[in-house]
Amino acid sequence: MRGSALSSVTDALSTGTQLVVGRYRIDAPSGAVWWSDEVYRMYGCEPGEITPTVDLIRARTHPDDRARVSRTAIVSLRAGRPFSSAHRIIDPHGKARTVVITGRGQVADDGTIAQVGGYVLDVSPVARETLERETHRAVGRAMVSAAAVEQVKGSLMVVRGVDESAAAEQISEVAARAGIPVQAAAAQVVTALRSATGEPDDRLRTALESVHSVDRPHGHEAQLARRRQSSSR
Repeated sequence: MRGSALSSVTDALSTGTQLVVGRYRIDAPSGAVWWSDEVYRMYGCEPGEITPTVDLIRARTHPDDRARVSRTAIVSLRAGRPFSSAHRIIDPHGKARTVVITGRGQVADDGTIAQVGGYVLDVSPVARETLERETHRAVGRAMVSAAAVEQVKGSLMVVRGVDESAAAEQISEVAARAGIPVQAAAAQVVTALRSATGEPDDRLRTALESVHSVDRPHGHEAQLARRRQSSSR
């Protein structure tokens, strides 16, 4: 399961695919569910058209995936760890989507889970976009936008098993070291993932380490600069 989730996210980013990313929260004591507009649309309806509930989420999860999804979340929440799950959901029209859900529980003072929240990523376009990979590589440029930040944060949560705030802190630290805005750093990560190779952890680490100031010599340019300095001495 986890390997499938990682491959879905990293493959989507490496081909330049723009994933739809939404957020959710579940209040544990009452069972009340909150969705961002993007999640409503993933489930085949307009924002506010239905009232999301835990029972509805379970009913819309593909029957073959329900037990695994529940088991993954329960085991992780009991252990106090973030969780991720790649599975299929079915909308009212019978259309299936593949999503990756990440989340983590917030613990109340009495030690019980007070709230569960995280991201929902629609990775359905991955298979279709893979067929057009060469086109995307020819015309694709990284998005310098909030969407790129959300994608990178979601990937950090899935690949490194951190919560939302920790993922945001990591991309902010990378941007601060390079002296560039977070959006620009996230765009560079998306671009770098296109040529990164290896396991998901290695691909993401390489992409994060490649973030640099746009005014600073990078790669072979840095080597040329050092050579010029040496020859002038």
